[in-house]
Amino acid sequence: MEAGCGRQGGRLAGSTPAAASRRGRGATANPTGRFEAADREAFADGWELEEDLRPLRTEVTMERARSIITRNTSPDIGFDRSINPYRGCEHGCVYCFARPNHAYAGLSPGLDFETKLFAKPDAASLLERELSARGYTPRTIALGTATDPYQPIERRYRLTRGVLEVLARFRHPVGLVTKSDLVLRDLDILTPMARNGLVKVALSVTTLDPDLARRMEPRAPRPEKRLAAIRALAEAGVPVMVLVAPLIPGLNDHELENVLARAREAGASEAGGVLLRLPHELADLMRDWFAEHYPDKAGRAFSLLAQARGGKVYDATYGRRFTGTGPYADLLDQRMRVAMARLGYPAERVRLRADLFSVPVGVGGQYSLF
Repeated sequence: MEAGCGRQGGRLAGSTPAAASRRGRGATANPTGRFEAADREAFADGWELEEDLRPLRTEVTMERARSIITRNTSPDIGFDRSINPYRGCEHGCVYCFARPNHAYAGLSPGLDFETKLFAKPDAASLLERELSARGYTPRTIALGTATDPYQPIERRYRLTRGVLEVLARFRHPVGLVTKSDLVLRDLDILTPMARNGLVKVALSVTTLDPDLARRMEPRAPRPEKRLAAIRALAEAGVPVMVLVAPLIPGLNDHELENVLARAREAGASEAGGVLLRLPHELADLMRDWFAEHYPDKAGRAFSLLAQARGGKVYDATYGRRFTGTGPYADLLDQRMRVAMARLGYPAERVRLRADLFSVPVGVGGQYSLF
C-alpha cells in the first residue's frame, strides 16, 4: 500500500515496524527517504508472517568507490578532508546527523540506516593511490566523521585498520572519532603514531546512564567501556578528546559536568560538545523516538532546541549549527568552559604534525630521496 506518510499522535504514521522486529535497534521507524517518488505505508491486516516479527538483520553491501578522501570547505570544522570506510552505522544512534545521507542511496534514514550498510573494501588501496599522487599536500585526515569507523562490522571487515596501516606507513596525521572501545585493538598502530605526533582520538561519551545509552545508541559500547578506552589510550600515550555529543535538551544536558569529570579522571586531555542537530528526516525520527521512550520529555526538549535554533528545530547556518544561539546555548557554552577550567583541561589542543609525511619507497612506482 502506498499513501502519504503523515503523523498520528506524535508518531510517524505507517512506518513503525513491530517492536519485536526492531529489538536492539535505535530508530523506532523507517520512513521513506525524501528523494523517493512515493511514500510507503505499512499497516497491520492480521496476516503477519512469523518472519515479519523476527529481529531485523544487518545487511552489508560492498561499495566500489572511485576515491576515498572526501574534501570539505566548511569553516565550522578544523579539517578539510575525511575518510568514512562505511556508510550507515550499526551502532544505531537515534540522533545521528548522518542518517539523512542514506536517502541518497534510495534508503530510509530510519531503520535502513542501521541495518542496510555499505562497506568500501578498496579503502586502503584507494588511500595509498591518493596519498601517492604527485602534488598531494598532507593535512590531518579525519576518520569517522559521518559513521563510526569502529562500528561492529569493523571486527569482520577491518577496513579502518587497513586505512590506519596506510596512514602509518606514509607518516600522515589522522584524527579518529568513535564511540567504541574496539579502537584499542589498533593500539599497535596508534601508539607509535602518537609518539611522532601523528594521531589523536576523540571518544564520544553521550551519557553515563546505561539505560539511556541502551535506548539512544543500542549497539554502541556502554559508557563505562568508553571511559575505560579513554584510560587505556591515555596510558598508551595517545592523546584523547572526550566528546559530550550530542547535548540533548532536557535529556542528557544535565550530565555535562559529570561526563567531563569522569573523562578527565580517565585521562582525556581535550573536550568538546555539540548541540543536537536535526537535519531533514532526523527531526521526525527523534520525535517518534521520544514518543515511544520519553513522551514526557519531548515537549521540553524541542522547546529548548527551538530557542537555540531561532525558533526552528534546525539551523544549518555556519557558525551556529553546532552550538546554537540564545540563552540556552550560551548557558551550555559557559558550563562547558567553567567545567573544563575547574577540571584542569589544558587550554591548548594537541596539534598533529604534517611535516613527517613521505611516500614510502616503491609505492606507486615512486622512491623517496630521504
